[in-house]
Amino acid sequence: MPATKKASLTPGTKLFVLDTNVLMHDPTCLFRFEEHDIFLPMETLEELDAHKKGMSEIARNVRQVSRFLEELITKSASQIGAGIGLKRFPTDTATGQLFLQTEAIDGHIPPNLPSARADNQIIGVVRFLQKKTPKRRVVLVSKDINLRIKARAVGIEAEDYFNDKVLEDADVLYTGSRELPADFWDTHGKGMQSGNKEGRAFYRVIGPLVTSFYHNELVYFEGKPILHAIVRSIEGNTATLEQVRDYTHQRNAVWGITARNREQNFALNLLMDPDIDMVTLLGQAGTGKTLLALAAGLAQVLDDKRYSEIIVTRVTVPVADDIGFLPGTEEEKMNPWMGALEDNLEFLSGGADGGAGEWGKAATQDLVRAKIKVKSVNFMRGRTFIKKYLIIDEAQNLTPKQMKTLVTRAGPGTKVLCLGNLSQIDTPYLTEGSSGLAYLVDRFKDWPHGGHITLQRGERSRLADFASEAL
Repeated sequence: MPATKKASLTPGTKLFVLDTNVLMHDPTCLFRFEEHDIFLPMETLEELDAHKKGMSEIARNVRQVSRFLEELITKSASQIGAGIGLKRFPTDTATGQLFLQTEAIDGHIPPNLPSARADNQIIGVVRFLQKKTPKRRVVLVSKDINLRIKARAVGIEAEDYFNDKVLEDADVLYTGSRELPADFWDTHGKGMQSGNKEGRAFYRVIGPLVTSFYHNELVYFEGKPILHAIVRSIEGNTATLEQVRDYTHQRNAVWGITARNREQNFALNLLMDPDIDMVTLLGQAGTGKTLLALAAGLAQVLDDKRYSEIIVTRVTVPVADDIGFLPGTEEEKMNPWMGALEDNLEFLSGGADGGAGEWGKAATQDLVRAKIKVKSVNFMRGRTFIKKYLIIDEAQNLTPKQMKTLVTRAGPGTKVLCLGNLSQIDTPYLTEGSSGLAYLVDRFKDWPHGGHITLQRGERSRLADFASEAL
């Protein structure tokens, strides 16, 4: 067996046997195993061939895998039996080899498993490789939980595919804010410089904590003196902190809305800052994500004329059974999915108790709606939004690839907002760690023109707050 020869040369590397669903999930997984080798059973190739037709995301991924395999095999057609090098470019981290099943493998499926099932055929291949290479770790990689359970039951090491996950635990995801320690002024106040610009106080602090700051991170100190600030710049162990605007006061109301807690105040500072192009808001139901985003958008579109219009989109993933096709234009088809938008517009227009003040009540529904466009994610490819205020709602249901497609639509002068709750993912196969929203938060957390805040406290109603905690 070719894998035996390879094992004798590099006994320290593992041999990963890939299930079909791993390739369907991430076509680039062939190049994600660094110095380790990959084995593709013939059953995996057969299943790929059966799923290559169609316009679905899975079909596109399968076709991309086929193109990668053809590229690799064409370059090393005479070496298929001895292994195909996975390193394509000098910068590639994949230095292992790819092995394809080139011979029939029979009689290795455990007798208690039906031999006709594709999953059991793959288990038989792994058992064969274990016997052929006893000194080498052979690991089955699959996104199928049941296959991993069966594999472990018959003594096979099995793992999930983790490369697409930004983090293992959503609790360690960047929150966008941090509380400064009680001794902050003692350890960072020496040699501090302060100033005032346009009514905002600036502090230039030096100390050990500065190196852990991120650009546009919100920091707060509730002792004396109280400080609520945003990190504007970082140079070595020196950081410039800018005092945030107090949106909890009625004089700074945004379209009649005032912040009800510290995190909402931080969120409005990010939303109203023209120098921040990307804002991500995370939070449980009822924390005010959509309301704050929409209020800030209306203020900057209708009052400040900073953006030409608001564009709202979201992924159309149903919570329960799909209701089927909807009649009408693109915007009419999207209307049933935009209940949150309608609810918040009604509130901002003065239709609910505690509306948006005199200006909000005087604004007609036609004026507001003329500046809001509802678009479907399905038709975003190739578009460019110039000077728009783009709200991507329910962004936790996007894959990293879909998130990249949407965010790269932004043209000059456009601000992009991604709102979501990682505990309410409705898309199959997505988890808190692999969601496109978690991916975006992690990748943009230190960009000078990006900001993030996790809203902690629900403000919808006491019933909604208790339900979020108790259910």
